[in-house]
Amino acid sequence: MDAVIEFGKILIPASVVLYAAYLLVRSFLAKEIELKKLEIRGRSIETVLPLRLQAYERMCLFLERISPQNLLVRLNQGMIPARDFQQMLLSEIRNEYNHNVSQQVFMSEAVWDLIRNAKEDLVVTINDAATEMKPESTSLDLSKKIFERFMAKPDPIAHALVQLKAEIQQSF
Repeated sequence: MDAVIEFGKILIPASVVLYAAYLLVRSFLAKEIELKKLEIRGRSIETVLPLRLQAYERMCLFLERISPQNLLVRLNQGMIPARDFQQMLLSEIRNEYNHNVSQQVFMSEAVWDLIRNAKEDLVVTINDAATEMKPESTSLDLSKKIFERFMAKPDPIAHALVQLKAEIQQSF
């Protein structure tokens, strides 16, 4: 019985010391892991942040470039037939969109949907305006009709641009 008591006198303090050491090591390792996670996150932010800002910038530029007031003025080359001008406008919008479609990975789904819907709305507006043109209509006639249709409803491009800017400000 004395041997058990003596063994207990040694075993209990050793167990307490061992448990305290375990807690210390576990706490130290948890802090080290957290520091490594923060370090990795900081490095990824350094890499991703410029890419995200560039994506937002490119999508702002895309929206500005496809807005009718910029698109029609930039592409109108004189008195070309309305059907040719319609195809030129649609091709330009499609090319701009395809050039920037990869930027969607850097922004929220809601903002990307607004951008895509704004583009689609403009395409529909151009096509609807073109269906009202006579065969002898010129690009100037089509431009006027597009402006009329675009001014008669809320501007989805401006709305998408406002939401994009709001997301940028919210993120940074």
